[in-house]
Amino acid sequence: MGIDVSKRTLDLAVLQDGGKPVCEFHIENESKALRKLLTVLSQEWGIKENQLVVCMEHTGIYNAVALGVFWKKKIRVCVERAMHIKYSQGLTRGKSDKLDARRIGHFAYKNRESLTFWKPQRDVIERMKALLTLRSRLIVVRTQLMVPLSEVVGFMRPDILKDLEDKSAHSLRGIEKDLEQVEKELRRLTTHDPLVKTQMEQITSIKGVGPITAMNVILTTGEFTRITEAKKFACYAGVAPFEHTSGSSIRGRSRVSSLANSTMKKLLHLAAVSAITHNKELKAYYQRKLAEGKNKMSVINAVRNKLITRIFSCVKNNKLYQEDIQHALA
Repeated sequence: MGIDVSKRTLDLAVLQDGGKPVCEFHIENESKALRKLLTVLSQEWGIKENQLVVCMEHTGIYNAVALGVFWKKKIRVCVERAMHIKYSQGLTRGKSDKLDARRIGHFAYKNRESLTFWKPQRDVIERMKALLTLRSRLIVVRTQLMVPLSEVVGFMRPDILKDLEDKSAHSLRGIEKDLEQVEKELRRLTTHDPLVKTQMEQITSIKGVGPITAMNVILTTGEFTRITEAKKFACYAGVAPFEHTSGSSIRGRSRVSSLANSTMKKLLHLAAVSAITHNKELKAYYQRKLAEGKNKMSVINAVRNKLITRIFSCVKNNKLYQEDIQHALA
C-alpha cells in the first residue's frame, strides 16, 4: 500500500500481483477513517492486515496518526525520504496525490526485499527531539530581536535606540528564561536514562564535541541503531567527500554533497572549529595541512570526519576517548 500523506487527507493505492493497482482510496487523515479502511479492505477485498506492507513519505508530524494506527495493528510500515522515492522512479510525467500514492506503492514493491520497517522511538528520545526543536526556535527568535538592535548602534538616535532596547528587554528576558528551562529539562533527560547518559559521556569525552552536538548525533543515528557506521553518518551529515570526474574531460576536485542534514552539518562544523582550538593533536594537524597548502575548508572538513570516526569508535567500543594513548606496536 502506497500512501500520499497531507495534513488533512490521505491518498492510498493498494498494489499486488506484480505491482498492479487493485484499489485506491481518498480518506481523511484520522485514525477513525484508517480503521474503517482496514475493515473495508478485509471484508470487501479480502486483504488481511498481516498481508499489508505500507510505504509512505516522511512528512513529519502528518505521519503520526497513520503510524499510530498501523503500529497498534502490527502492520509493517516503511517511512522513506521523498527524494529517495522520487529519484528511484526514473522519468515520470504528471503529478497528483493519486499518482503519488501509486508511485510510492510501486517503490515499495520494487524494493520489497530491502525495506526497513519503522518502529516508534523511545519516550526519552521523542522528548529530547521536541525540546531540541523548541530550543532552536527560541534561539532564532532571540537572534531576530538582538541582532537588528546591535546593527543600528551608531546609525540611530541614542534616545530612540534606548527606547527600543527597553521595549524588547522583557521579551528577551522571557526567552532567556525559557531557554534555561529547556536546557535544564534536556540535562535531566540525558542524565536519568542509562543508555543516553552513557552515550552522552562517551561522545562528549572528545574535545570539541559539546552536549547539543552529542544529543543531535544520538537522535539522528537512532541511538546508533539506525546508522551504525561512521562513513554512512558522514554521508548523511554532508561531510563525506565524493569524487567528481568523468572520462578525460571532467577532472573536478572531490566535493561534499548538498544532500545532507544541514543542522548536523553545522553542528559538526562548530565542533571541528572548537576541536582545532582546544585539541592539541587536531590543532597540529590543522596547522600542518595549511602549511602544506591545503584549502582551509577542506582541512576543517577532514577534522569533521575525524570527529565522526572518534564518536562512533567510542560508542562501538563502549569507552571514553583517550587523548594520550600508547599503542602496543609503539
